Amino acid sequence: MESGFKKYCLLYPLAACVVFFPALFRAEPAVGQTNLPAAAPSRSAPADLAPSMAQYRRALEEYTKSRQSYEAISGSYWSSIAEKRHMRNAKRANGEPLSIEDYVLEQPPVYTGPPRPRDPSKPEAPPHRVYVPVVADFLTAAQQEFKFSPLLPASDGEFKRAYAKTALAAGLTRDQIVRIYGFEATGNGNYDVEAGLEYHKGGRAITTALGYNQLLATNSVEIVAEDGERFIKALRSDAAALPEAQKSSLLGKIDILRKMVAFCKTVPDAWDRHEILAGTRKGLAVHALNLDLDLGPMLQTQKLLDSVLFARRKGVAVTLRAAELEMMNLTGDGNGFDMVTMPQPWRDKVPTANFFRQSGYQDNPVAQRNNVVAKLLAATDARMDEEAKRPGAKELAAALH
Repeated sequence: MESGFKKYCLLYPLAACVVFFPALFRAEPAVGQTNLPAAAPSRSAPADLAPSMAQYRRALEEYTKSRQSYEAISGSYWSSIAEKRHMRNAKRANGEPLSIEDYVLEQPPVYTGPPRPRDPSKPEAPPHRVYVPVVADFLTAAQQEFKFSPLLPASDGEFKRAYAKTALAAGLTRDQIVRIYGFEATGNGNYDVEAGLEYHKGGRAITTALGYNQLLATNSVEIVAEDGERFIKALRSDAAALPEAQKSSLLGKIDILRKMVAFCKTVPDAWDRHEILAGTRKGLAVHALNLDLDLGPMLQTQKLLDSVLFARRKGVAVTLRAAELEMMNLTGDGNGFDMVTMPQPWRDKVPTANFFRQSGYQDNPVAQRNNVVAKLLAATDARMDEEAKRPGAKELAAALH
């Protein structure tokens, strides 16, 4: 299951992106809400644009040459990143040992040329922002598409207790649970916290990353496709022990979940196909499961458990530290496994660029600033240390006793 860095930029809540301190923006309209038309740009302009246009064309030519030169160098670099990654995967599959030369050891090129000039003959366009669905949209879609209204907790503490019970039962450690919650949800985020809205509910969501472990809508679709039948079995077991009235309600939820599982299985089990489903109304409805007191803890736990199981299948016998597990959660299981199994002497030499796609890396200031594996792990640990001191993390820790 792909994860991690797709979340914020593909990649950080640091989140993706993963940013330790997401910028705050004004609220965007909800789905279906109409924007007021923007004021028409002024039609007044200098009587003679010729000198400005001549300067613009010269600047554009200089920019184009610089940019083309950079793109050629950058394209070659990121092609080598992909080739080396493919080679490492092949070596592992064949049981061959890796060497440090199997990684690109140079840092990625940085564009240092002039910025793209503005055409003075055209009005300056406002920045384009793509609307990102929020919790209200997930709830509306769930009701409209599946007639589903999640069982919301009476308080965040109630959800924390349910999550703690589920995560411990799955075999996650107290350290993993608390520190990853701190890192992903700021150490004080509620069960419905969404990326971009961690510090300001009137801000702008930057991705659909939701909850204690910041699942993207694509993560939710993928988990329901892969583990939904097991969730159904667990709920049926719970229903058997309930009084008739409560049993009927839970059985109704099981019927809805079964329909969601069928929807999520309409495409092959691949991230890019699940991503398409996640962008539909039904996909947003599936994402609303994270808000449900019965199912939300299961999805949030499964996100981390999948990474633990991936590492075990690959031969990692020791318990992963929280920062190591976060690398898998953050960059995807394959890339994270590559990092956490890397020999210690290599970690301060191997650039973090080896574990990202170009777009994800360029949108991720944390990976750029902490540009080798050792620095990124250290920065993650430091952030976890800080966030674990916050009230939400302490409340979760108390629920784990």
